[in-house]
Amino acid sequence: MASGGRPASLREDLTCAICCDLFRDPVMLACMHHFCRACIDTYWRSIRGPVPCPQCRQEFPSRHFQANYLVAGLVEKVRANSSDGYVKNVEKQVKDSLESHRSKVMDYVQMIHRDKEQVESLKRVGAELQERIHGDFQALHSFLQDEEESILEELRREQEENVEEFQLHVVTLENAVKQLEQDMHVLQQQVNIMDSSVLAELPEVISRRPSLQVSKGPQFDMKDFCSKYISPLQYTTWRKMFFVLKPGPASFTLDEDTAHPSLSLSQDKTTVTEHPKRFPYPPNPRRFIQCVNVLGAQGFQSGRHYWEVEVGSKLKWDVSVALETVDRRARVKLCPENGYWTLRLRNGSQCSAGTQPWTPLRTVSVPRRIGVFVDFEDRRVSFYNADSMSLLWSFSNGPRGKTFPFISTCISALGEKPQPIRFLHHS
Repeated sequence: MASGGRPASLREDLTCAICCDLFRDPVMLACMHHFCRACIDTYWRSIRGPVPCPQCRQEFPSRHFQANYLVAGLVEKVRANSSDGYVKNVEKQVKDSLESHRSKVMDYVQMIHRDKEQVESLKRVGAELQERIHGDFQALHSFLQDEEESILEELRREQEENVEEFQLHVVTLENAVKQLEQDMHVLQQQVNIMDSSVLAELPEVISRRPSLQVSKGPQFDMKDFCSKYISPLQYTTWRKMFFVLKPGPASFTLDEDTAHPSLSLSQDKTTVTEHPKRFPYPPNPRRFIQCVNVLGAQGFQSGRHYWEVEVGSKLKWDVSVALETVDRRARVKLCPENGYWTLRLRNGSQCSAGTQPWTPLRTVSVPRRIGVFVDFEDRRVSFYNADSMSLLWSFSNGPRGKTFPFISTCISALGEKPQPIRFLHHS
């Protein structure tokens, strides 16, 4: 084996200095150099007497060497790794590794482009949302400013009218006082004369002078005046704001022609209650037959719409948006694939969104009023807890085509008293 100070490769270390090839049946001399057994035998065969090491020239009195099986094993590994099959296998691994790296580079570059596009989309959508939010609040600000100015103007006008009435009354009273003082002065002068003839005429003079009468003044109640403006002003203004909301809460009614025969509708068609008996509704192809469902009477297929449904403390219900084309005679899952965008409650606490499969929702509390928002332009259907306006679930693949509000009271458990569900009206 090589023994210089120069670093050498393993193959060089395992190369015979005589045949310049990898060792075959390697043996080690006393000087620690290695050679092929056949090579050293041939080399020493022509020498008489002490034999030298072909590398370091150290002489040995006898032709003695020993096999080195460790080196022989290393040689076999190097020889195996130098075969054509091994080289081809290494080349294949290198090519596969390069291809894998090249594929990853392409994937990462695509991800970079996609992320950059997402960043640009996020910035664009964020700007659009900011503009929309600004516009929505600007409308509210304008309404509140107009309402404030209107109320302040009404207060100013009413205050001026009442002040003017009191001031006119004060002037009338002052004139009356002045007239009375003049009459008193005349009377006093005549009394001072103390002439019997004049005194005899005084009663007739006094009776001929008209009696001066002044009203008690304007009828004004400070308590009533203040109550008008100290009343729950914020609440009354909030109620008026419903007329400027876009969309404002819609006042929907229920369509009796779609109601399942076991559903009872209130006279104003805003409330639905499950009933143990079936009502003799006339046959109608629009009526739900299999499930206790009912549609709203008002449909829409464009714009933005919002309404609220009061579910109260019912233990189970379905509130949905349904296409006009839904199957009324079959029992189907209330999911977008079947024309429904649904929020449901089961067992009094398990709230879920109507996806495939159902998506359980984590809610702080079970909602008693559900707000439903449909935006046809964005194809979005969203459900809210109407008491806190916290978002419960939003579908991004909203309906295309004519759509109606949908309610299912669900079948009550045995012994459970059916409770109503109703559309809320904010007028």
